[in-house]
Amino acid sequence: MPKARYLAPWHQVDLIDAAKAIAADGEGKGLPLEDLEELRGKPAIYHCLSRVVDRRFVLGDAEREQFVSYMRLYERFCQVRILNFCVMSNHFHLLVEVPFPPEGRGADWSDKKLLRHLSILYAKRKLAAIRWQLELFRKQGNAAGAEKLRESYFRRMWDLSQFMKPLKQRFTRWFNKQHGRTGTLWEDRFDSILVEDGHAARTIAAYIDLNPVRAKIVSTPEDYRWCSFGEAVAGKQRAREGLQRVMYEKECTLTSEGRAAALLKVPSWRSVAQSYRHLMSLDLKRRPSKAEVNGLKPLSEAKALRCKVRFFIDGVALGSQSFLGKLFVLNRGHFGPKRRTGPRKIRGIDTPLCTFRDLRREPL
Repeated sequence: MPKARYLAPWHQVDLIDAAKAIAADGEGKGLPLEDLEELRGKPAIYHCLSRVVDRRFVLGDAEREQFVSYMRLYERFCQVRILNFCVMSNHFHLLVEVPFPPEGRGADWSDKKLLRHLSILYAKRKLAAIRWQLELFRKQGNAAGAEKLRESYFRRMWDLSQFMKPLKQRFTRWFNKQHGRTGTLWEDRFDSILVEDGHAARTIAAYIDLNPVRAKIVSTPEDYRWCSFGEAVAGKQRAREGLQRVMYEKECTLTSEGRAAALLKVPSWRSVAQSYRHLMSLDLKRRPSKAEVNGLKPLSEAKALRCKVRFFIDGVALGSQSFLGKLFVLNRGHFGPKRRTGPRKIRGIDTPLCTFRDLRREPL
């Protein structure tokens, strides 16, 4: 049985209302109810990882190029945003922002707008068949049939699993055709962890871009073609926008009238690149102390980014104590009565970040 995936609870309106009642009964330990409301409508950020079956090194230059192409295709279709990514020879990392589904979940889209959107994925013959079916339903006065058909496509948008599943399947079909093979390419569905925006998202983004450095493929991430920073330095606008969003998430996700004014405060790409490069290279020139080498003293965040950190994939949720406290209230019914708080410190790293799980076996 595949393990249950932890998704942003604030994307479930009913769950927020139920959690407010729980918090009112005292289980939230004084957490203000308005803090729960602040989460409603926010995008959710996930760090996703998937590995090739048997961890085989089979993704060459052409394969990684094709994967990135499909990734951008399904990013547009599924209405999500890739904030950061890295494709290695036997696995990939994605930092994905999934927006809160719009009210009505596409019900206000005209048939013309929907068909125009479907042209991202489908060829003219398939589009013509969909158009014909919609027109037939309209002529017959079968509004229920038309909406059922439209809903079958809207279900594939604004959803993490509906983005990851077709992306991996489409790439597998292409890979198998190219290499004359059959069967699965990926060892499992995919691993994911919910990430708070701000410091947590920036830390994960740096961790993802440093994959080829940890693997000793390149000395700096901008020299690796199939990662966000490499693409951004090469001038790819979509990659630059993703990193700008990671560094200034609050300003970029505002939906109020103040959004335009806030975006004016977002620095230029050159300034963002400098700040991000500094984030990835902090404290690296100083040699680790004996206490750090022997595990008697926690590593700095910068040094930890040079290690494989299980908390960044297996921690369920990553963020500040305040953020995880809110999640704990929203999910109180999923924990046993002995668990009184949600945040768990990340052992072995000197960081304010916390996770839901306290990993005791080889966390670093």
